[in-house]
Amino acid sequence: MEAEEFELALSAYQRAASETGVNAEVLSGMGSANLRLGRLMQAHTLLEKAVQQYAESASAWNNFGVVLISLGDYQQARQAFRVAFGVNNGNSELIRQNLILSNRLIYEQSTEITREYDFSLVRYGNGSYLLLGNK
Repeated sequence: MEAEEFELALSAYQRAASETGVNAEVLSGMGSANLRLGRLMQAHTLLEKAVQQYAESASAWNNFGVVLISLGDYQQARQAFRVAFGVNNGNSELIRQNLILSNRLIYEQSTEITREYDFSLVRYGNGSYLLLGNK
């Protein structure tokens, strides 16, 4: 991975999985290699499996968050980064920066929505309101 030979890294992780079994590091590595190769759905599947089976792996949660950001799912990415930050006891600057990025992307996305739509509040009796977006 460091040498940016992602196909070779993926092959190495697959070999490790067959020789020593699947663990958080192997799943996370395979997912990260797929991410770097632009195979977002394969990366998503592998990293989702990693966080389900190895919930204590901060790197798996962080890498899952990176895939979610790449897929444009900023809310879920923020949640993944929060879990990673908690599992790591806040000791990773990288995870902290990813959490900040996800918050910024969510803010920017919400700002775009408000610019794109003209919102109206419609009252539905008894103090209930519905927010309508008029494009």
